[in-house]
Amino acid sequence: MILIDTSVLIDFFKGAQNAAATKLHATLSQKMHIGITSGIFQELLQGAKNAKEFNLLKRYLETQHFYHPLHAVESYAEAAKIYMACRKKGITLRSTADCLIARIAIEHDLLLLHNDADFVAMAAVIDLKFF
Repeated sequence: MILIDTSVLIDFFKGAQNAAATKLHATLSQKMHIGITSGIFQELLQGAKNAKEFNLLKRYLETQHFYHPLHAVESYAEAAKIYMACRKKGITLRSTADCLIARIAIEHDLLLLHNDADFVAMAAVIDLKFF
């Protein structure tokens, strides 16, 4: 099972030609099991250019499988620990939201498909698996 990050979906929707977007295209054509998080859903919607694009994205994304934190409070604490562990190793992450995405991937034993340097940096500190 694969968790698709915002970075890949943005590239995919824009028709970008990069490794991550190509992997997503192949994944979709092979009908592999993929999903997103509520945070990824929000990030994509808030990037909409207008109400029409917002509604189109919302209708499409609502059909996807959603992965949620397994624990209402502890999952967020564990995401904060990811940020702290990275900072302790001298790694400054640009997005704390990425820490929660990483935590959800770990909790559900998902492969993460991304195009984001923060996840590469995190993988040097935590056990994050990529697709």
